[in-house]
Amino acid sequence: MKKFLLATVFAVLYLSWAIVASDGPFVVAHKKATLTRVKSDIERLSISIDIYNQGYATAYDVSLYDDNWSQDVFEIVAGNTSMSWERLDAGASLSHSFELEAKKKTVFYGAPAVITFRIPTKAALQEAFSTPILPLEILADRPPEKKFDWKLMAKYGSLISVISIVVLFVYLIATPSKASKKKR
Repeated sequence: MKKFLLATVFAVLYLSWAIVASDGPFVVAHKKATLTRVKSDIERLSISIDIYNQGYATAYDVSLYDDNWSQDVFEIVAGNTSMSWERLDAGASLSHSFELEAKKKTVFYGAPAVITFRIPTKAALQEAFSTPILPLEILADRPPEKKFDWKLMAKYGSLISVISIVVLFVYLIATPSKASKKKR
């Protein structure tokens, strides 16, 4: 039974290695979104998509399509939601970004971007998908963030340290020790 399990594990590992070690391109994409409040009623959304070729061959005619942004909610401020490149070499990466402006308050669920590319040995276009983004709360009512002010720490940090040491010293001097209680 142990030999059978061991053989099964090795077979699965060998098959997974054979799939990964294919001689073609392997395109992986990561999509990131960052919300920035410009004014109380205006929010900008910066989208960045990084495309990686993790395979062992070049991908040709690489195209990125990210047209899942509702025109009812967003307006393109900078860049394009699609882009094309001639090639993506093995081990190389590409990056594309654009900026949108929110028109109305909503929760938006973004779909993955679609990347198409060509492999010289295959006639059909290949497709890859980026990671999706988490739901975005557009123009949501958020409490103001309380940030730690390092400027105050730099200004008063040494004074606070000295006062703390003096208070600790006075406490140690003023508090009777356990040994002196036993002598009484």
